Amino acid sequence: MEVDAQLDRAAGTVACPRRFVLRRMVDVSGVSGTGDVAEGVEWSDGTVALRWRGKWATTVVWDYGLDALLAVHGHNGSTVVAWLDSDCPA
Repeated sequence: MEVDAQLDRAAGTVACPRRFVLRRMVDVSGVSGTGDVAEGVEWSDGTVALRWRGKWATTVVWDYGLDALLAVHGHNGSTVVAWLDSDCPA
């Protein structure tokens, strides 16, 4: 089977890898809790690696970046990205 879809890496690049946490104000699912629920890195090509904290910890890679991650886990603003690295410009 041939895969036709290609990622557009030129859009949304960042200067260097940046660390962040996902900060959740409301736990819509009742699973992950509130506060800093996951740790992540946005790589220079826009890809995001995310490590969930807690009892059911897992690691996920988002090839389509923060927009895709927040579309699934942002819960309409209940979860936000809090940047840890202020020395890496966007």
